[in-house]
Amino acid sequence: MTVAATKPQERSRFQEFWTSPATRKLRRNPLAITGLIITILFGLIALFAPLLAKPSGNCLRDLNITEANEVYNPAGGAFWRAVFTPPSSCYRTERLSFAQEPSAPSAAAPFGTVNGYNIYYGLIWGTRTALKMAFIIVAITLSLGVVIGAISGYYGGWIDNLIQRFIDVLFSLPPLILTVVILTILRARFQSGGGDYDPTLPIIVAFCVTGWAGYARLIRGEVLRTRQLEYVDAARSLGARDPRLILKHVVPNSVAAVFTIAVLDLATVPLTVAGLSFLGLGFESGSAEWGQMIDFARAWLKPEYWYVLVYPATFIVLFSLAFNLFGDGLRDALDPKSR
Repeated sequence: MTVAATKPQERSRFQEFWTSPATRKLRRNPLAITGLIITILFGLIALFAPLLAKPSGNCLRDLNITEANEVYNPAGGAFWRAVFTPPSSCYRTERLSFAQEPSAPSAAAPFGTVNGYNIYYGLIWGTRTALKMAFIIVAITLSLGVVIGAISGYYGGWIDNLIQRFIDVLFSLPPLILTVVILTILRARFQSGGGDYDPTLPIIVAFCVTGWAGYARLIRGEVLRTRQLEYVDAARSLGARDPRLILKHVVPNSVAAVFTIAVLDLATVPLTVAGLSFLGLGFESGSAEWGQMIDFARAWLKPEYWYVLVYPATFIVLFSLAFNLFGDGLRDALDPKSR
């Protein structure tokens, strides 16, 4: 009697990912999971900012609605526009009065006010500002660093030498000072044209100029190791051209280390942007941005006005802690030496 061999059940890509050694190790790390949960909560706050902090004033006008409660109606166009493409006026912190002295938390302002600005509104919409700037800047700098670093490591020779010497020049300058210099030049250039000054593009450009070199240096080292492996030689012997070798074989097997650094940078970029706003080089006064809230609190550091600093500081600390916990856990999970 013959027994028919049972065909092994095919596993989906999700099952392979969920049961992979890296994912299993990440799931067993309670600190990394805690960081991921807090990060998701910040993402939900940013996504549903119009529902948590209802628009008012010019934001209502630009959304073509008359009542703030209209944003809760998914059947109306205001809901989708407020959630996904809110006008720039919605990123202006709601101003309840022109009184400089802070007012205690109330129903209208759950976190109180400072300089007449609603702290709650500024922090909720500031979460969207922080995540938007973080993901845009990290995505651009990571892409530039991976491409330039892969070219440098794969081709070597004078190309590698030229790129690495330029990176050495960038590393010889303090990154924050270089960012401030570039931002100051761009700020003067953009403000000279008249009209309202939007610091978003100058900040992105300044961070991208100074931020890609670290990724490029790291990916270069990984590419130098990966390009010597057998499967790359096999693909080259089968006629694969350099762009295909770099994009399909070398880079995908070299980005694990740089990816974990990018996750950690998602925490540091918003903090640096907030620091620039605190120094007067970032977003303009009244913008929904965490650095502005800290700047407003500077003149009211008294026990009776505890809320002007405690709430913004809590948002900043939790945001940084969440990404750092998740980034550290991800780095340990992707490190083959620790398995």
